[in-house]
Amino acid sequence: MNDLFMLLFASIPIIWLIIALNGLKLSGDKACIGALIISSILAYLKWDMSIKEILTAALEGGIFALWPIIIVIIAAIFTYNITLHTGAMDTIKQMVAGVTKDKRVLVLIIGWCFGGFMEGMAGFGTAVAIPASMLWALGVAPLPATLACLISNSLVTAFGSIGIPTISLAQVGGLEIGQLTWATVVQMAPIMLIIPFIMIIIVGGSFKSLKGVGHIALVSALSFIIPQFIIGKYMGPEMVVVVGSIISLLCTVWIGGRNKAEVPEEYRIEQTEEEIVSKDINFKEGFIAWSPYIFIFTLLLVTSKVVPMIHEPLAKIKSTISVYAGENPEILTFQWIIAPGVLIFISALIGGSIQGASPSELFRILGESIKQMFKTMITIISVLATAKVMGYSGMVSTIAVILVSITGSFYPLISPIIGALGTFVTGSGTSANVLFGGMQVEAAASIGANPHWLAATNTIGAGIGKTISPQCIAIGVSTTGLVGKEGEILSGILKWTILMLVIACIISGFFNILIV
Repeated sequence: MNDLFMLLFASIPIIWLIIALNGLKLSGDKACIGALIISSILAYLKWDMSIKEILTAALEGGIFALWPIIIVIIAAIFTYNITLHTGAMDTIKQMVAGVTKDKRVLVLIIGWCFGGFMEGMAGFGTAVAIPASMLWALGVAPLPATLACLISNSLVTAFGSIGIPTISLAQVGGLEIGQLTWATVVQMAPIMLIIPFIMIIIVGGSFKSLKGVGHIALVSALSFIIPQFIIGKYMGPEMVVVVGSIISLLCTVWIGGRNKAEVPEEYRIEQTEEEIVSKDINFKEGFIAWSPYIFIFTLLLVTSKVVPMIHEPLAKIKSTISVYAGENPEILTFQWIIAPGVLIFISALIGGSIQGASPSELFRILGESIKQMFKTMITIISVLATAKVMGYSGMVSTIAVILVSITGSFYPLISPIIGALGTFVTGSGTSANVLFGGMQVEAAASIGANPHWLAATNTIGAGIGKTISPQCIAIGVSTTGLVGKEGEILSGILKWTILMLVIACIISGFFNILIV
């Protein structure tokens, strides 16, 4: 009975967030400030944290929120606002309409394929912020655009930022990286197969929206998954999502462009008369319009681990600090050049200049972008501060340990839920793996399961939990004009998150109890 009480107490901040966002319909900043207050009180009264430890834990979370997460979001919205100001987004819209005028196909190209590439290369919210803003500008309503990109950004988190979540899990759990990568790819494949279909249903508004484009969704999914098997088996985790997303992009554009059937009016991109009758766009005009995103692609690629001769010297330009005043403080590392936010910001400046924006215009747009982001910044700082307080106090580990003890040999049936809990609180797949990776390995040893296959379920659950994380929702609403409507996002995505999590639990039980 004592365990159940402790489980309840430790879960209060999480319960509050769900009720505040989904029931009370509070804005994200208010809900997350409330969660910080509640977790701080619990940490002091029930988990014996000192006030100094609580304050420094919260400060550490706030600093981590500012760098690298908030800088990514500001850079992404800055890029988007530049393309609106210069008129480049009109050109992009016309070019995309030349491939497809169907919003359902468009969400696959930009949300699924391009979003997957952004997650694979950069992470830190780029895969939601940039694709969602582009879809909104291209005519997809802001709510479904945000929901679709959150769903798309779920499982690819396992190999985001050049494989960092999986690499971190292998290090924490003392696991062989090749076996862990393979176990992750195999178990996430069935869920990845249905994600493009879910995205189309979200954008189309019902299951009937799959009519006429279901085959495109299938090709888009398979062309992403099959390369992941090959890369995961023979090359490791770093390029799994990057290669999969690029091949999927090529296949989706090809089959989407071949789909000559009349697009039903409710799924058609809206175009003005000027856009319909405008002249063809030449290569130079297209390059100028896409230049910020081309530079984002290029800079993220050439400064990544794929190009070690550039990555390694730039990676040394960093600073480290320790903030938390208690035991085992985390060391925060600040990459000053190869941080995704810095590279996106540089790309925006270069692209904006090519598009004809003056330095004063760029400075003004940046100021407006920061002002636009204020409430989102408060939300993310508060939720990361809450995560640090819950993590350092032991609240998060308390929940996980009690769930393991309750379920016993059937633990694999809930192991993805542990990973989902990690990202719900922290918003980060890497953090969820660091928090619970060792525990998953210990649980595998205690019930006689394969540690690689059971630990992989933590990563899969972490990706699914990311869809409902207040931090990730805040990123989504910040770029689609939905700030203050976080509750609507949570309500709209919860059923899909539960569906994917149930499937993940069944898959985990199948592989970790019956097979492996």
